[in-house]
Amino acid sequence: MESQRNDNLDPVPVRTERSRARPVASWREHHSWSAAASLRRLLSRPLATFLTVAVMGLALALPLAFYLLLANVQSLGDALGQNQAVSAFLKSDQAGSSVESMATTVRERADVAAVAVKTPKQGMDELAKLQGFGTALHMLDDNPLPYVLEVMPQPGLDADGVERLVTDLRAMRGVDQVQDAGSWRQRLDALLAVGNRTVLVLAVLLALAAILVVANTVRVDISSRAEEIDVLMLVGASGAFVRRPYLYAGIWYGLFSGLIAAGVALAVEFALVDPVTRLSHAYDGRLHVSSLPWWLLVAVPVGAAVLGWLGARLMSAWQLRKAV
Repeated sequence: MESQRNDNLDPVPVRTERSRARPVASWREHHSWSAAASLRRLLSRPLATFLTVAVMGLALALPLAFYLLLANVQSLGDALGQNQAVSAFLKSDQAGSSVESMATTVRERADVAAVAVKTPKQGMDELAKLQGFGTALHMLDDNPLPYVLEVMPQPGLDADGVERLVTDLRAMRGVDQVQDAGSWRQRLDALLAVGNRTVLVLAVLLALAAILVVANTVRVDISSRAEEIDVLMLVGASGAFVRRPYLYAGIWYGLFSGLIAAGVALAVEFALVDPVTRLSHAYDGRLHVSSLPWWLLVAVPVGAAVLGWLGARLMSAWQLRKAV
């Protein structure tokens, strides 16, 4: 095979007698040449390469931004009391010893993190601190408030688990009523579930868009080099030999776009730090910024490179099949 040259005058490695004797070395040599030549070709047209990579990077950054937003909404839900205490109001005839016995029974449950007993006097003191209640309470002869068990569910307990806990508390002997913000918790869980599914669908759609962008770029590149490809095919070059530089071009497109996507996600995370910190102060420091895990930031460029390879593989195979 005669030596061919691309637009940057890079010689295509030829199969000599020595390379035929070492097929693995020849295969490795052509892979190295293809990777370097495709990168030089992309860098030789910086504006076109930047526009393609930027479009792909911004598209891939959108699911990361939504994922980060959902993580912070989850953190906000925890700060607002997603696992807030369930209040069990006991009947007025319950004595202190029986209340402690009930509290011990509830503490032994696996789905309960802690149980606090609020006495009638503590409840009266809390009401007295509220504006407008102090004078009215002094007029009462007896304390009408019951004992209250403040039951804290285990962190991470889902809405169904909390509902089972509330049902069991209501069925306990000596319990008058149970107060729980279960409907609010269920709505929050439902919204987070919808958000997670939306992020998944959006990620799939934008991954498909990235494949199509790379495929179209490779199609234009192959069309512009049709004569060179025809010469290579005429002198006996295999489809894999001709296709390999375009596959590496797709990998470079995907890798660079993945790096841009990770950078944009980190910029969004940095932009959220200040407002979330101020919001955290309003909730006594219980709210913290949820950051993207390091493995996800590493996986995005790798996954984008795979998407770029896939788009280049599909389009180059189709284009070369037409040329044959």
